[in-house]
Amino acid sequence: MSLSSKIEWTDATWNPVRGCSKISPGCKYCYAKTFAERFRGVPGHPFEQGFDLRLVPEKLSEPFKWSSSRRIFVNSMSDLFHQGVPDEYIRKVSAVMRGADWHTYQVLTKRPDRMGKLLRGALRDAAICRHIWWGVSVENRQHGLPRIKKLRESGATMKFLSIEPLLEDLGPFDLSGIDWVIVGGESGPGARPLHRDWVIRIRDLCHAADVPFFFKQWGGVQKAKHGRQLDRKNYDEFPLNQPKIAPGKGERERAARECNSLM
Repeated sequence: MSLSSKIEWTDATWNPVRGCSKISPGCKYCYAKTFAERFRGVPGHPFEQGFDLRLVPEKLSEPFKWSSSRRIFVNSMSDLFHQGVPDEYIRKVSAVMRGADWHTYQVLTKRPDRMGKLLRGALRDAAICRHIWWGVSVENRQHGLPRIKKLRESGATMKFLSIEPLLEDLGPFDLSGIDWVIVGGESGPGARPLHRDWVIRIRDLCHAADVPFFFKQWGGVQKAKHGRQLDRKNYDEFPLNQPKIAPGKGERERAARECNSLM
């Protein structure tokens, strides 16, 4: 787990799963795969196996060790609902998120069918938790927009969209039931362009629907050069959320033991 993150919309990352596989156009220049593959074959490195999917059970208990409440991006280097992750392991990740409930968890997937099936079934208790936010990636109309409908039908209480990388004009779409929207352009070598009018249209849809809007970046090969201001303003809107105060060390350890006994 990273105690701090450079991702603008989160405080920290937690990766009890590493690695993934490409599923749609938004994956073409996957930052996580590019990063991981640089370390393939490096003995002892967390990504010694590159971006091959693997479970990391020794990371499961880490949220209990944090002494302050944080927004945590779950599996920034994977997809919790990848077909290679067993249901039982997903249930364990869910149990930790429910147990260490002084944090806010941001779970993002491109596989909403499996997520919805589990949230309506084995993960029902987690689906209704307001401190666990369930989201889908939306990069274009063909692949991204259908995910929104599936998210809406998932049974999740807190639902968000990560519209990044935004690859085309999405046109008007339904934001009913959505609690938060992130928008951003692609970054790094080969980055596909982001047009201002695409972003403006989504911002205006969000404001009309009273949905918090977060603009992450313009992106590009040198993303720092282009920044993240839209019309000379940073859009850093979040859902209203009052996290619990993190308990002391003894209480956190007790909560961890209770969670482990249920796994």
